[in-house]
Formats: sequence, C-alpha cells, structure tokens
Amino acid sequence: QSLEKVAIETAEGLANGTVKKSKPKKKSLINRLIEDTPPGQSLMWSKVKETVDKNTDGNYPAPYEIIDCVKYGLAHPGMEKFKHEREGFAKLAATNESAALIGLFDGTTQMKKLSSDAEPIKVKKVAVMGAGLMGAGIAQVTAEKGYDVLLKDRDDTAVGRGVSYMTENWEKKCKRKRMTNYEFNTNSSRVTPLSDNTESWKRHFAGADLVIEAVFEDLALKRKIIQQVEEVTPDHCVFATNTSAIPIADIAAPGEEVKRSENIVGMHYFSPVPQMPLLEIIPHAGTSDEALATAFAVGNKQGKTCVVVKDVPGFYVNRCLGPILSEVTALVKEGVPLDRLDKAMKNFGMPVGPITLIDNVGVDVASKVSNYLASADLGVRMGGGDLSLLTNMVEKGWLGKKSNQGFFTYSGKKGKPTVGPEVTTYLREFTGGNTSDLSETDIQNRIVARLVNEAAMCLQDEIIENPVCGDIGLVFGIGFAPFRGGVFRYLDSVGTSSFVDMMNGYAETKGEQFEPVQLLKDYAASGKKFHGN
Repeated sequence: QSLEKVAIETAEGLANGTVKKSKPKKKSLINRLIEDTPPGQSLMWSKVKETVDKNTDGNYPAPYEIIDCVKYGLAHPGMEKFKHEREGFAKLAATNESAALIGLFDGTTQMKKLSSDAEPIKVKKVAVMGAGLMGAGIAQVTAEKGYDVLLKDRDDTAVGRGVSYMTENWEKKCKRKRMTNYEFNTNSSRVTPLSDNTESWKRHFAGADLVIEAVFEDLALKRKIIQQVEEVTPDHCVFATNTSAIPIADIAAPGEEVKRSENIVGMHYFSPVPQMPLLEIIPHAGTSDEALATAFAVGNKQGKTCVVVKDVPGFYVNRCLGPILSEVTALVKEGVPLDRLDKAMKNFGMPVGPITLIDNVGVDVASKVSNYLASADLGVRMGGGDLSLLTNMVEKGWLGKKSNQGFFTYSGKKGKPTVGPEVTTYLREFTGGNTSDLSETDIQNRIVARLVNEAAMCLQDEIIENPVCGDIGLVFGIGFAPFRGGVFRYLDSVGTSSFVDMMNGYAETKGEQFEPVQLLKDYAASGKKFHGN
C-alpha cells in the first residue's frame, strides 16, 4: 500500500510539475558517434544483425522483426511506429515458427502432469550412487531444488571428484550472478559425500527415500548395488537406475539380489545433466504406480521435462539415434566430407552436426549404442550403414573430445577442431577412395528420414504416449530444430504424403532401411495430421 501511495504521488507530481524529471545521462563521444551519425548507425546495425545471425542461424524470424521495429521507431518518432510494431507482431504470430514454438511450450506444460492419479511418496533425502559426471550432475540439480543428497562412490578420491565438479559449477554460477553466496553455501551443505570407506554410510542410507544409481553400464554391477541398497534402506525407498541401454526389466528381475522389484524404475538423464532439460522415465512391467509417480515428481522438481516411455531397447531418444548413426556411417562410406555432413545438419537447424555430436558424446558411447541397437532385433531400420567406422576408432583410442581425438583433433579450448592426417588416411581406407558431391538437401533428407521413421515406429508401438511426447523428447534430448516444433509437427508442416514419397524413393535407390513404417503410410493415405486435422 505504501508503494502504491508513493507511486501515485510521484505520478501526480510529474503531471503538475512539482516533481522534476531527471535529466538524461549525457552521451559519451563514442556513443554519439555510434548512435547519432549515419556511419555509426550502419556499423551498429550490422553488428546487431551479425550477432543475431550467429545465435539463430537465420532460422527464427522474430529477432529480425524486432530489429526492423526498433530501426523504424527511431526513424518515425510519432504514433506510426506503434502501428508498424503491431503489424510486425501479427505477421510473426502467423508463422510456422510461431506455431512450432507455441506447440513446444504447450507440450512442456502438458508434460508436467502424469497420466496416473497415484500419489508419490514424500521424498526428503535422495541418495546418488556413483560420483562421475553423470552422478555428480544428478546430485547437483537435486541439491539445488532443496533435497538432502547423499553422494556415494567406491572411495574418497572418486567422490571427491564429484564434489569438486559440483563446487566448480556453483562457483561459475556465482561469478555470473546466477547464484548468491548464500545459495552456494546452502546447496553445498545439503550434500553429504560418502564412500565404501565411510563407516556410517549405511546409517545415512537408512533415511533415503529415493536412490538414483549412476554407475557403469554393467547389469551384474547394477543388481549388486540394488542388493546393497535394499539391505539398508526402508521398504518404501524407490530405486531408480540411470541406464541408457540395459532393459529395466533385466535390472529389476526378482531374484537373490532384488527383493523389491516393484520399487525399481528407470530415470534416464542426459549429459551434461545440469544443462540438458529432458528426463526419460521408464517403468518396467512390475513397477508400482507410486514408484513411477515418485520418479516423475522428483524429476519435475529437479527442473526436468519428464517423458514416460516403454521399457524397450534404447528407450525412445537413443533408439531414434540408432538409425541416424547408421546413416552417418553410410554417408561417410560414400565419401561425403565430414565438414559437409556437419554443415548440412546445422543448416537444417540442429545445434551441432552429427560428426561433432559423436565426438561430443564419445565415439565409444556412440559405437556401443549403435551396435547394441543393431543387434537388438529391431529389423532393417537399424541397418544400412557400416558401424565398423566407429568400432575401429574406439580400438585406436579415438574416443572423441574427451580424448582430444575423434573424427576431429582438439588442440585446446580455443583451437578450432581439425581433421588430422591420421584420420584422413583412415577415412580414405574406410571409403576405398570414394568421394561424393551429394547435395546438402540429400544429406538432410536421408538423415532426417531415418530419424523421423524411427520416431513414428515408436509412436506406432506405443513406446511414447502421443506425438507431443515424441516432439518434446527429440527437441530436448538431441536438439531437433526447435523452430520446426519436433519431428511430428515437422511432418505436418512438410506433409506426410510427400515425406513418404521421398522415403520410398530412397528405399528404391538406397535400401529397405528407408521403407516407411505403417503409421506413416496410413497418415499419408488419409491426409491426417499428427497435431489436429
């Protein structure tokens, strides 16, 4: 009320002249040269456009319309500038990009509610098993949201690295004014580091309501950890496994190691956890509704967009990556240059090209995922490429950015990645000397077709609940061009019928891996859209 009173008195004073307006700050010489002279304005606007081009790759019309409105307003100081701005806004509201981004916003809102009415258990303390980059990242986002966190690894050195990772991240946030020193200290105080050498670790775990396991992808190890956890945690404690490939049903199968199978659920985070917004939640057939609801509630509170998917090989996101990786190896085999592959998909709207993506996630990880899916009896959709491209690189120790050598050589933080002579020789041997001048459109169509086809298969097999889940999963999981709204909204935009025709053409020339799944054929024949009619 006092603020309202002061505001009214100030407004009246400004109106009757009793309150003097503050004088505008005097411009410096450099600002006058830039803002008040034609050459300076020209330079300023060119730099503004250059920055927008760099950040949007020209794929988002709104920033350019904003630039136009500001320039028009400066040149037309009267009321006409507001009319120009209204017209610009109306024009943007009718664009495909607007519909796509609104669809994503509505989708993320829809994803915040679980279809089940089951009540989650009340979670106060979360234990994280494994203090590597994944486990430490999970611990970080959990502590930031007010949970007490137990971070455990095999020894003090390992858990110390995890604590250091979180501390460094929080220090960066403080430096950038995104976190106060009070929040830094509060978050740090919520984390209790533990190891096998900590005598009291079992006593700490006795108070855990949720345990998230983030250890190596080894089934026996994960089941052994479940056995250890079940011995010391209360009966209501939910156990979440952060596996990216192992079926949850195998991890949770009742037996000597596993007694509370109904409490086990998959929580598949994406790396780096503090930055990646997606969380796949995977119940197995015996997961209780309460355990699923608990994982969903905690994921939401961690700030993640949660997508519930079926317990199948690769779940949803990684399963859709399999055909992409296969097609990339096929394109490399044909002799398409690495930089052209990356540039083509960047121009399509992906945050990074497929070659850079493989280097970033790790050549070993990409090889493991692609070979696992290729052997998972998923049919011809996972074939068509030559995965030895990745397998041989792993054997050579070329693991990607983390080893400073993958497809590209990484010489330092600021150095631009380059293709070294050893990789050039290796690729020449792999391709048999083949070279290709395949068009950018063909590169984009072949990679996107493989991705879209698998996403449609996941929808057809009810691995995902609906097209919204499919769109959100691939935009937030692998960075599918947000301005296109996701794979299913993209299909609506280009037309499923024409897309299927394109795939049939590739199937005739490149192989049956391009054969459209039945759902796409049905939508093409009926003219039905994935998002409304």
